[in-house]
Amino acid sequence: MKTACALLLAATIVAGCATVESALPPSLRISRAEPAPTTGTELVAYLARLRGMNERGLATEVSRQRELSRGAPSDLSQVKIAIALSLVPQADEGEILALVEPVVRHDAAEDDLRAMASFLQVQAVERRRLKESAAAAGTRLRDERKAMEAQKQRADALQERAALLQQKLDALTEIEKNLSDRQSLGK
Repeated sequence: MKTACALLLAATIVAGCATVESALPPSLRISRAEPAPTTGTELVAYLARLRGMNERGLATEVSRQRELSRGAPSDLSQVKIAIALSLVPQADEGEILALVEPVVRHDAAEDDLRAMASFLQVQAVERRRLKESAAAAGTRLRDERKAMEAQKQRADALQERAALLQQKLDALTEIEKNLSDRQSLGK
């Protein structure tokens, strides 16, 4: 019975508080709004939105973010531009690095923002290294193809020369045979 009375009293107090709060002007009410998203959450949501875009959409988004950044430059806007650029296959890694390196070095930047900037920095450096490696491999492949073509041309020239020598040898053998036949008939 005591428990039931205590629960009834608690329910009455809660209901009374709600009634009192609704009677207060909006400026004095306690805000029960959801907390503002963190920078990390905002960046992850932004990245998720970009993942579904094609190259044209990404280029448009990069331009839009640049325009927004001109109006109110911030570390967050720089990182957003870098995120969009990092998803463009033909993006310049130097441009991405130029956007994120100041944020990485900025000690007052939020941890989530610096972490994303560091991630993009590492990704851009790795992409640059892979592109350079692919270019070097392409150069080696072209050089090897040229060397093989040169070898093939030398082999073809040697084969042609061998065929000419064989023809000469066959002609000499035929001449020798004819001379030998003439000597046999002349005796």
